[in-house]
Amino acid sequence: MFDGAHFPLGPFVPYEGNPILRPRGGSWESTNLYNPAALVDGDEVVLLYRAHAEDIVSHVGLARSSDGFHFEREEEPILSPSEDYEVYGCEDPRIALIDGTYYLTYTGWDRRSAQLCLATSTDLHTWTKHGPLFADFDTFATMDPRGRNWSKAGVIVPAQMQGVWWMYFGEGAIYWATSDDLIHWTPGTPDSEPMYTPTPGSFDAGLVEIGTSPVLTDNGLLLMLTNGATSHVHDDGSSGVDYRCGQIVIDPDDPTTVLARMQVPWLQPQTFEDLHGLVSNVTFVEGLVKFRGRWLAYYGQSDTTLAVAVHDPAHPWGSALRA
Repeated sequence: MFDGAHFPLGPFVPYEGNPILRPRGGSWESTNLYNPAALVDGDEVVLLYRAHAEDIVSHVGLARSSDGFHFEREEEPILSPSEDYEVYGCEDPRIALIDGTYYLTYTGWDRRSAQLCLATSTDLHTWTKHGPLFADFDTFATMDPRGRNWSKAGVIVPAQMQGVWWMYFGEGAIYWATSDDLIHWTPGTPDSEPMYTPTPGSFDAGLVEIGTSPVLTDNGLLLMLTNGATSHVHDDGSSGVDYRCGQIVIDPDDPTTVLARMQVPWLQPQTFEDLHGLVSNVTFVEGLVKFRGRWLAYYGQSDTTLAVAVHDPAHPWGSALRA
């Protein structure tokens, strides 16, 4: 885990060269490219991103960058649907590196159930799939029950707490699970008892979803970026969603309790790409790295393009007082 973070982490400024990755024609990633996991590998930033063609069957691709902004993509996806539970997509990856093994959580989509799945690798190219992690679990149970398995989004804490491994997961509400081996996971509570739920009247009043793997703050808390949504009314009177990005912190000594949350989003739709796309009005973060002294948060723009926002610790909050 990266250290030296403060809560709230930021401010983040969207990169002026966004989008940094777009779909490219005639291939498996020809129509939409978004929602990346991120990690630092030596002197490079690596993105594992979701993309698809017009069939909207998602695969996971890999891109590398020496500066965090300009990426070279591999021609073929590194993870593609091969099983019944993911026949229509391997979606929304998050990643953790623990003792030389990469643990990739992703959503397996069969056009009925969105299930949190796990795959492992030692080289980012050859993957062993371990299947859906949670049977008969609905992370919308307390809000708008799906009536079937639904357990999108999961981040693994890359260090043990209280002698076991921890994962935070869920779309709708956020839950926790523990493991002895990083492969088999047991939810700590039934789906009717989430640890974190939407906040009425706020930017995440409709749903909350875990965003990025945790980083360690300077006072020992775990900080995670989150995604939240509310309903949105368009100018023509139609309704849709509005996804914005928040933050939460957790005490490792009490890992099932959210100590604090940002009251306002640190990132929200504002550019053309943020406001227009396959699912409009969306900034959706899944990757966070500290690279060359700066924090880089990678996010999807309206499920169509991929962008980055930058926090330079040399430019903290409170600029008005320093003027």
